[in-house]
Amino acid sequence: MVFFDLGDSKATEVKDQYEMAIIGGGPAGLTAAIYAARGGLNTLVIEKSSEGGQIAVTEKVENYPGFVSIDGLELAERFSEHAKHFGATISNRGVRNLAFCCDKKQIVLDDATEIEAKTIVIATGATHRKLGVPGEKEYEGKGVSYCAICDGAFFKDKHVAVIGGGNSAIDEGLYLTQTAAKVTVVHRRDQLRADKILQERAFNNPKMDFVWDSVVEEIQGDAFVNNLVLENLKDGLKHNLPVDGVFVYIGLIPNSALFKNLLQTTADGFIKVNPVTFETSLPGVFAVGDVIDKELRQIINAAADGASAASSAIKLYF
Repeated sequence: MVFFDLGDSKATEVKDQYEMAIIGGGPAGLTAAIYAARGGLNTLVIEKSSEGGQIAVTEKVENYPGFVSIDGLELAERFSEHAKHFGATISNRGVRNLAFCCDKKQIVLDDATEIEAKTIVIATGATHRKLGVPGEKEYEGKGVSYCAICDGAFFKDKHVAVIGGGNSAIDEGLYLTQTAAKVTVVHRRDQLRADKILQERAFNNPKMDFVWDSVVEEIQGDAFVNNLVLENLKDGLKHNLPVDGVFVYIGLIPNSALFKNLLQTTADGFIKVNPVTFETSLPGVFAVGDVIDKELRQIINAAADGASAASSAIKLYF
């Protein structure tokens, strides 16, 4: 059978059986492919859209070792080419269904083709929970961000807003104070949900202030974000908050629905793994990157997850 790789004019042959099948072609999945293919495994990467995951749509990456600054799409292409160099097959197809039983792990692709693999690596990532307000989509990458570590340096000496009141929002807000002139936390409640120690640090930081009982109604700007329209949930009044950027931290949604009844997950749906081997609750099935239960979610540790999982699979099953 023949599948057509959307990123290549050539046809990519997809065989029926693989020693490792990787679902998801972001940094974690592609690094797993590099290590698996280099280790001699017949390896397939299944990525329903473009290889590279979220970095493929990131304008600049400035925190990946070896590159002071690199275009996100270029870095994604380098990951992909590296995996192909060692013989991994990359197919732009989605997954319709899965069947994990004993030594046989079957994947049904979106065109009903069945693939069988000895080991599986799940690298489907997570999606940032969106505000769903006017202007959010239009200004993503133009002042709207979901990652302070990734984009904070672009707002040096600027005024930014952080939306949310949990650990991620406050932790990332504190991080932003290292570069931003001012950080305004907008929270829908009258008190934070973050851990007490984070709250104390935030309240004692002179660069941070707070807007309580409020939600974002609209994100406005010209070429870039310059204003938030906020609504107070207690009195219903609306007011403007002029800002240069907005960082949204209202949660992540793991792309794990396909595995919900197959693997152990947290209450939020993040896949539980062995922290050393990255093996899931099912033998021979590994999970890596943003879809797993962990703290730091960056390109470098996603890649490390992939390397560890592939190495573990080789040691345990081959």
